[in-house]
Amino acid sequence: MLETRDLKIVYPPRGGRGPARAVDGVNLTVAPGEIVALIGESGCGKSTLARALVGLVKPTSGEVLYRGEPLDHRRLKAYRRQVQLVLQDPGGALNPRQNVFDAVAEGPRLHGETDGLDERVHSALSRAGLRPPEEFFRRFPHQLSGGQQQRVVIAGALALDPSVIVADEPVASLDASVRGEILKLILDLRDELGLSALVVSHDLGLAWNIADRVAVMYLGRIVEIGTVEDVLLRPRHPYTKALLSVLPESGERVVLTGEPPDPTRVPDGCRFHPRCPRRFDGCDTRDLPVLSADDSVACLEVIQ
Repeated sequence: MLETRDLKIVYPPRGGRGPARAVDGVNLTVAPGEIVALIGESGCGKSTLARALVGLVKPTSGEVLYRGEPLDHRRLKAYRRQVQLVLQDPGGALNPRQNVFDAVAEGPRLHGETDGLDERVHSALSRAGLRPPEEFFRRFPHQLSGGQQQRVVIAGALALDPSVIVADEPVASLDASVRGEILKLILDLRDELGLSALVVSHDLGLAWNIADRVAVMYLGRIVEIGTVEDVLLRPRHPYTKALLSVLPESGERVVLTGEPPDPTRVPDGCRFHPRCPRRFDGCDTRDLPVLSADDSVACLEVIQ
């Protein structure tokens, strides 16, 4: 359904610092009806990748494909109808001067689809779990809870009948009790509408609860990918193991050393080696392939 091939996004030098390799050769697929969780620390390039997938950031090289067709500027408007972005902060995503009806209707209006607009907005709000929908039409964002605001944002995406949703930290700003409701909504939309989704998060618990596959990103690259069970129960990359170690049930905590990722100073070799608790001679000269359960060896054996 959605694919990237050797996607690279490099930002030019600024403030005396070199170019930033925000996304650095990413290959990723989202199959029809599949939910893929993209996991990693802040600054690893997840949000930049998400914005490239919806056409908001132009790749430096590589390509984004939808149903096997490369994305280009001539098809961008039609593409954005099919691949919708759900932002992290619903309070910031919604115009405080715009009521719920107009917020959800904005997409169809931009695409010139005003026939049956009331029914389209009604249906989108209902599918997003705001029922009865007509009770929300004239409300403004400040009259809604955080969970209701996020449902309005999701309804705005659904109003265009997309086939893929790219959700950037969709529950990060919500209370724990509301997060489960929004995650269940995404699962229900997948089951009822056949939607595909890429869900960006730093939360491994979210991946466990919602995803079919997990891609772990570090410093612009996917370092490990596989099913939820393979990645979260049998991690192969030291970075994945470090992320999992913060969970209460994981046992011994892995403490990362060194500085957090800096896309303007990507190290040679395995880019995780300056912070890796298992590094040894050779890590700084040889890069790792993307690890998965299909590999017969883990990272140390690959290097050796």
